[in-house]
Formats: sequence, structure tokens, C-alpha cells
Amino acid sequence: MTERSAGGDIAAHPASFRDPAGFLFRRDGVLYRQVRQAGREDYERLMASGLYEALAADGLLVRHEEVSPALAAAPDACRVLKPERIPFVSYPFEWCFGQLRDASLLTLQLMERALDHGMALKDASAINVQFRGPRPVFVDTLSFERYREGRPWVAYRQFCRHFLAPLLLVSDRDPTLGRLSAVFPDGVPLRTASRMLPAASWLRPSRLFHVHMHARSIARHAEPGPGAERARRGRMDERALRGLLSSLQDTVRGLDFDPGGTEWAGYARDHGYGREGLELKKELVGRLLEGCGPGPVWDLGANTGAFSRVAAAAGRDVVALDADPGATELHYRALRGERAPSGPGWTLPLLVDLASPTAAGGWAGRERSSLEDRGPAGVLLALALVHHLAIGSNVPFDLQAEWMARLGRDLLIEFVPREDPQVGRLLVSRADVFPWYGRERFEEAFSARFELRERLPVGSSGRWLYWMRREVERG
Repeated sequence: MTERSAGGDIAAHPASFRDPAGFLFRRDGVLYRQVRQAGREDYERLMASGLYEALAADGLLVRHEEVSPALAAAPDACRVLKPERIPFVSYPFEWCFGQLRDASLLTLQLMERALDHGMALKDASAINVQFRGPRPVFVDTLSFERYREGRPWVAYRQFCRHFLAPLLLVSDRDPTLGRLSAVFPDGVPLRTASRMLPAASWLRPSRLFHVHMHARSIARHAEPGPGAERARRGRMDERALRGLLSSLQDTVRGLDFDPGGTEWAGYARDHGYGREGLELKKELVGRLLEGCGPGPVWDLGANTGAFSRVAAAAGRDVVALDADPGATELHYRALRGERAPSGPGWTLPLLVDLASPTAAGGWAGRERSSLEDRGPAGVLLALALVHHLAIGSNVPFDLQAEWMARLGRDLLIEFVPREDPQVGRLLVSRADVFPWYGRERFEEAFSARFELRERLPVGSSGRWLYWMRREVERG
């Protein structure tokens, strides 16, 4: 809801309405968090205990500043906070395995650190974690409450649904199952995960306790009766609670999957134009980037990030999008392993199918923003992508051009000819019904949406690299 007041335009954040302790809103385009009276005690305890400063100093919790209560969006405010800006909001179903694992370990670490300060983490939703480049950070300041001796961890089931279940399904079953979080935004039901995990998982104590028996306990206590009432009144002293957290940490750290076994994870080694051609292409992309306007770069079809690194080294912030879970995982692991960034810009790899990009969703279709709504980008890199969309997904050139014109201003795009081995690879398993696939038709379609600035051959590969700029809308 948006309203007009003497203080300016106020818009409640469409994804922030469930927490009675507070909510996010924008005033004149600036993001604020209002702490309601219901959240006063826990917020004041968070600040007085030293927990906030300790977590923020270590980069684990987003910083904020307290601003004038006159900026409040509703009359029940006890505080108004201005949180540090997260440069690009992502969703758990867009994360690779490593990102989800790091976000889960951050959540467990926050709960342990909270206990050290006499507090607890009451909300373990994965959406409360965002990424600044390859580093996770917790963003919900109001998710901490006073620790009550003997009380079980109220967010245990939520943690298992949001983190442990999808991690186990990827590790023990298939890397594509991480996308189940898009179907279950409130976390993968443990009953579903229990049925999907292999039979051998019943013999492993971590899977048995945290998923299989946990799922049965939920089903049993969902029925009314004395058993359910005892479960609600159940006690767990701090020592047992820390033991539970330690068990979850050991389980998560022990999970892994082989990213080299997915379809396109090896593309960086087999890209069709040799090492010299690759280095030439990097040089050309770097030079063309110098002429592009400001703003972040979206690398569409980033694979393992070879050209994302070129953009980051030039000082650009990069959102690197790819549909292959193995390639995205390799990209993320490389970024996490760097002692220092490859340049002044940050890079955020995300798992996004560009033939079916993230759509708006959640309550009333407004809780989660579409990929397009999180733009526009300053520069789009669409390198070795067009043939995948055209032949792999039957998307004509004109529809590709129309979509990319909505995503960003400058476009560095590569055309791969029909004779290229990578095009042949796509045609192996399907009939060639693409007589329109050719450079002339490609240029015609994109010239209707973009102005051509430069066109360069990529060595002797037969590929062409274009720099285009979106035309200003007429009228």
C-alpha cells in the first residue's frame, strides 16, 4: 500500500507484513525498518547485550542506523531503522548448493552467538539471508529474542525445512532438486524430503534424526491429544540445545556434491575456439566495457564466470546468472576461495534459467520480485547465449531482443554461427527446424531494439561480438 503524507511517499514493503515486531517500508525511495511496540523489548535487549555490535562487526548481521521516529510509517513505532543497503536481492531457490550451505552455517552460528548473549534466534527462514558478493549476511534485525531457559529452539523445524532438507536432496539425490525451494517457499516439507531421500539415509544418524524421525514427530504431534500437548511444553536445557546446534553444523559441513557432473560445468574447458580465442574474446569484452555507461553488469549465461571476472576487474558489480547448478557452484567456489576479489567490483553468482527467469511470486504475486523487476542493469553480457535460447529453447531472435531491451541499457552480445561445434551440439538430439537461424536475421531483430555501436569478429572462430545500446522509447 502506498500513501501520501506531508513527510513524502510511503510504501510498505510487499514482502514484510508477517512479523508482529516490525516491518520494512520505503519513504521517498529509501528503505527503512519500523520497530513496533511489540518488538521493543527484544530489540532493546539485542542492542544492550552487545550481540548486535558483535555480529555487525564480523559482517554477519546487516548494520543499521537509528533515525528520527518522525520518519515512521505507522503510529505504533518505537524505533525507525535505516539498514545498510544490500546491492542485489536474491532468493534461496536462486542459490547454488554452496550458497545455501554457507547461509545455513551462518544461521546456526547466529544462534550460537545469540546464546552467548542471553538471546535466541526465533526465525530461521532462508530469506533472512542475503549475499554481498560471495559472502552471506543476515538481514532481519528483529529475528532475535530473549533466551528462555529450558525452551527448545523454536526455529528448529524451520531450519530443517529451509536449509537441511534441500541440502540433503542435492547432496544425496540430484543437484537439480535445490530448485524445490521455488515450489515450497516456506521450506521443503520434511515428510516430502523423507520420502525422496534414498533408503540408505535411514541408516545415517543425521538423516534419521533431523529428517526422518523429525517428519514422523511432526505428523504425530499434529494430531490433537496429550502427546501433542507434551511436545508443545517440551523442555531442552542450554547444553542440549547447543548439542543440537553442533549436530546440525556437523551434518551440514559433511554435505557435498560433485559439480563437475552437470551438463555445462565443463563448458569453460570446451568452448569451441581454443585458449587463444578465449583470451582474445576477454580482451575484446574488456575493451568494449570501457565504452559502456555506468551501472551493474548482468552476465547472462555466465557459466563458471570467465567474463564476470573481466567485468569485476574493470570495477563493475556483477550478477552472474546461469541455469547449470554445477557451473554456478564452481563459480561460487572460485569466488569464495579468492583471498582478495579479482577487482574492485563484487560478483554474485545465481542459479537462474534464462529461458524461464524468476517470476514475481508469494502473497498476491508481490512478495518476491521477478528478475526483470530487480533491474535494470547498466550492461548485459550475453556471450554464447543466443544459440541456447534460439535452438535449445525455441525463442526467436525478436523475442530475445525485446526481453534484453527491458533488462538493461548496454548490450555486449555474441553471435555463434550455425557451423560452430556448440550449435551442432545442440542440434544433435533434435530436428533442425531453424532455417531462420543466421547472422543476418539476428542483426535485423536486434537492430529493432538496439542501436549498433560496434561489431567485431572473435578471431577466426566465425563468431561475432556486438556492442549495442538500447534505443530510447519513442513518444
